[in-house]
Amino acid sequence: MRFLILGGTAWLGSTIATAAMHHGHRVTCLARGESGQVPAGIRFVRGDRSRPDAYAEVASEGWDVVVDVSRQPGQVADAVQALGERAASYTFVSSGNVYADAATPGQDERGKLLEALPGDVIESMESYGEAKVACEDRVLAGFGADRSLIVRSGLIGGPGDLSDRSGYWPLRFREPAGADGSVLVPDTPGLLTQLIDVRDLAEWIVDAGEDGTTGIFNATGETVTLAEHLSVARAVAGHTGPIVGAAAHWLLDHEVGPWSGPRSLPLWLPLPDYAGFNARDGAAARAAGLVTRPLAQTLADTLRWERLRVPEGPRRAGLADADELALLAELAAG
Repeated sequence: MRFLILGGTAWLGSTIATAAMHHGHRVTCLARGESGQVPAGIRFVRGDRSRPDAYAEVASEGWDVVVDVSRQPGQVADAVQALGERAASYTFVSSGNVYADAATPGQDERGKLLEALPGDVIESMESYGEAKVACEDRVLAGFGADRSLIVRSGLIGGPGDLSDRSGYWPLRFREPAGADGSVLVPDTPGLLTQLIDVRDLAEWIVDAGEDGTTGIFNATGETVTLAEHLSVARAVAGHTGPIVGAAAHWLLDHEVGPWSGPRSLPLWLPLPDYAGFNARDGAAARAAGLVTRPLAQTLADTLRWERLRVPEGPRRAGLADADELALLAELAAG
C-alpha cells in the first residue's frame, strides 16, 4: 500500500511512518523538515503546508492512506481539497481535547464536542480542542464518513516524549531530588489517567489503514488511577525512598501546576472539574483492533530513553530539583 504521511519528521508522525515502513508499505512524508529527519528508507517531499503549492508533488499520485496530524484547520482543508480525488482514505489524528465535558469519566465518542474554531489558523494552544474539532469537520466534509478515520487520541507517551509528561515520574523516582530519596506526589484519590504508548497508537493507525477501518474512535491507554500509575513508575525505577503526598489545594496554594508546564506535577488534574479529561471510553478502538502494551513496559522504555537524553533547555513539565526540595521542606515543617 502507499501511505502519505503529512508530517513525519516529528515524534508521532515519524513513528507512524516507521511503523508503515516496517509493515512493508511504500511511505512518503511531506513536511517542512524542520522538526527532525525522516526515518531512513522513507521518501521525503519537502513542503510547507501554509503555501498553496505544498501538495504539488504528491497531488498527481495515487494514495491508499493519507495520515494527517495537523492542528491547523486551514492546512487540513487544503490537504483534503488537493488529495480528495487521489486518496482512497484519510486518517486524521485528533484529540480527546475536542470534548466539551471534562468532568465526566467514561464518555464515549458520542460526547458533546466543543464549538469548532471559526478560522483556519489556531493562534493559541488555548484553542487546541476547538481547532481539532474544525479539522475533523474538514476531513468529514471532504472524504465523508465512509473514507475517513478520526482518531481521538488520549495522552500519548513513551520513548521520545519531549513533553515530559510520561517521562517525569519514572525519572524522578530513579533520580530523587533529595539525599533521603523522598519524592513529592499529588494526593488525589480516585483520579483516573490513561497513557497510550506512541508505538501502539502508530501500529493501530497503520493496521486500521490496511483494514480500511473508518469511523471515529477514542484511542486511549488502559484506565488506571494516578496512584496506580505512580506505583508502576516507582517499581520500574526501583525506588525505595519515602513517598510524600500533598493535597491538591496545598499544591495549588504553593503554585504547583497540574498536568504539564513549568513547576508542575505531570498527569495530576484538579477534581472534580477534570475527572473525565484523561478517562475516556476507548472500548470501540479496542474492538477495532487497538492493542496496548503494559504500562510498566512503556514507562521502563521511557526511563531508558530519558537517562540517555540530553534536554535542550528547561523541561516542559515537572518540578526542578530545587523547587521540589523547597516544597518537601515546607511540608515537613508544616
